[in-house]
Amino acid sequence: MSQNIAGKVVVVTGASSGLGEATVRRLAADGAKIVIGARRLEKLEALASALSLGDGAAVRTDVTQPEQVQALVDQAVKLHGRIDVIINNAGLMPQSLLEKLRVDDWNRMIDVNLKGTLYGIAAALPHMKAQKSGQIINVSSVAGHKVGPGSAVYSATKTAVRVISEGLRQEVKPYNIRTTVISPGAVATELPESVKDTDTAKAIKEFYEQYAIPADSFARAVVFAMSQPEDVDINEILFRPTAQVL
Repeated sequence: MSQNIAGKVVVVTGASSGLGEATVRRLAADGAKIVIGARRLEKLEALASALSLGDGAAVRTDVTQPEQVQALVDQAVKLHGRIDVIINNAGLMPQSLLEKLRVDDWNRMIDVNLKGTLYGIAAALPHMKAQKSGQIINVSSVAGHKVGPGSAVYSATKTAVRVISEGLRQEVKPYNIRTTVISPGAVATELPESVKDTDTAKAIKEFYEQYAIPADSFARAVVFAMSQPEDVDINEILFRPTAQVL
């Protein structure tokens, strides 16, 4: 299903690899107009060039800096006159047991996973309110539905994304804006590389090697949510690899 994709103006954060890159490739093939953001500008520009996204479609964006997220969204509006969808995808997962006291990692997860999502909402919402249309897609995780040893802070940020998305859903009804939160399980991306605690990194690497499915699985979920008629609002998608138990 890929109806209602062609011509839509879509902003994607964390677009230089993983879930973001796979989604950009899928949406570009379906005819969307895409503006992409991430910290690694070289990778962004290479992707934009490969997919012929056009001049100015790649914007260096650190989602922990609200002015940079605003500039990304404003660039989409400048280039295409509107923004139909924002996908708040940027995230990281430096898990560890709380007793390791990796406070810097805690702060990074809060800044990127939680605040970065809020900054994306803040940047896109005024445009969508003025249009009386749009869709905000936030990325949570299976970890946003359950917590285990080592994942307390990561799970907290991803649970918060779900809570914010539900509050947003209720608030934007007067403006005909749709909201979706997507919670993937183990998907093959660079995310496990953000785990710096040695013991945790080993366990997560083994888990992903055993279970991870391709990043395009996430892209297909995005397409499903975006493809629905305007009177259908897909609010939440939770998916795992078939073999994943937890």
